[in-house]
Amino acid sequence: MNEPDQELVRAAAAGNLRAFEELVRAYQGPVWRFLCRLLHDAALAEDITQETFVRVYKRLDGFRSGSRFTTWLFQVARNAGIDAIRARSRRERLLVRYGSDTSANPPPDERLDLETALATISPFLREAIVLIEVVGMSYEEAAAVSRVPVGTVKSRVFHARRRLADLLEDKSEDES
Repeated sequence: MNEPDQELVRAAAAGNLRAFEELVRAYQGPVWRFLCRLLHDAALAEDITQETFVRVYKRLDGFRSGSRFTTWLFQVARNAGIDAIRARSRRERLLVRYGSDTSANPPPDERLDLETALATISPFLREAIVLIEVVGMSYEEAAAVSRVPVGTVKSRVFHARRRLADLLEDKSEDES
């Protein structure tokens, strides 16, 4: 993933709104794609993408210029995404506890596609595979974003690939 010019980042950190807008335009697509697959909800991903850039704007002066901006940005996005997952989980627990209908998500389609398969694997595996395969980060960058060792990212990607292959293979056997 291409890094922005350090001068642009410094200008945005100094309060230059045009510089910040340029950063947003450059990275909102990749951040949204990451969050969309992490959260498996496009509308929520849009909201959390906005939340990510609000957080970035508020904390940009704390960004260390020796670090990679994209790694820091995706850490902020990841944290905002995890906050959203936790909030959704708390809401669902409350709904279950007080007997409300929790069928906000419709049953999966007859056809198990990659997006549906992604939704069935754990958030940790999904995060790793999305960072590597969709966003295009290196294992080292994904490890920095996820705040885990590189070996953990490699393991999660391996298990995610295996699980996705199994899910997609099972579905194709069912259709034959």
